[in-house]
Amino acid sequence: MLSEKLNRIVSARVSNPGAVVEAAARRVKPTSLLGEHGKAMIIAADHPARGANGVGGDPTAMADRFELLDRLCTALERPGVTGVLGTADILEDLLLLGVLDGKSVFGSMNRAGLAGSVFEIDDRFTGYDAETIAAMGFDGGKMLTRIALSDPATPSALEDTARAVNELNDRQLIAMVEPFLSVWQDGKLRNDLSTEAVIKSITIASGLGRRTAHTWLKLPVVAEMERVLASSTLPALLLGGEVKDADAAFASWGKALKLPTAQGLVVGRSLLYPSNGDVAGAVDKAVSLL
Repeated sequence: MLSEKLNRIVSARVSNPGAVVEAAARRVKPTSLLGEHGKAMIIAADHPARGANGVGGDPTAMADRFELLDRLCTALERPGVTGVLGTADILEDLLLLGVLDGKSVFGSMNRAGLAGSVFEIDDRFTGYDAETIAAMGFDGGKMLTRIALSDPATPSALEDTARAVNELNDRQLIAMVEPFLSVWQDGKLRNDLSTEAVIKSITIASGLGRRTAHTWLKLPVVAEMERVLASSTLPALLLGGEVKDADAAFASWGKALKLPTAQGLVVGRSLLYPSNGDVAGAVDKAVSLL
């Protein structure tokens, strides 16, 4: 089955590149961003484009594109999964496989801030732009927005995010902003996940752009989520990230999802690469929280 999928993708890319646009035009769009459970369940897979291929103790887990696509197909087939987030290379593969019907699709926009680089804050937009997201019939775009008060590249990063928010809002597409207050420690950029830092990042991100009617936030689950989500009225999607204690993570997600602005989950590695290898089981457990 996997080899058949690969043959289909490679054949189209070599002999019929126009098949991508044709597949996008055929895609059955969702009637709502939220599922029957009233929440969004979005699978994230834009990590490789930023050079972040590691999962657990395997530094190249997500670098096997064929395996990643197989895991994504498994996840997208599960009941209750509403959408996917990725860069063009991954989303186009999924379009060619015909697995995006009825799913919301979000394009990842800024990927130049490569993981572990000295220029990580200077996260330029090297992925999707609003024009292409609209042309492909997708539902919105996502931008990672690190705010490092000691890094002179931060104002440009904020300006770039604001520009993307404007361009997506102008097209009535979701602008999914993922803010972090970040600090440099021992030559590495670290996200400050304290309650106060996350709140500060939210208040900064919420004010970006000339319109926010279509702006959503993508936020980490941290301590005191009641205070965190009280810092903005913008709809919030909770991110999963890589988790060490799955039971604790699921419990914290479930609690946070009960808060008024929480509209669902955007989870990648912890569902696509669970420690027990059961992708379907991990996705079903996450959907059950909704």
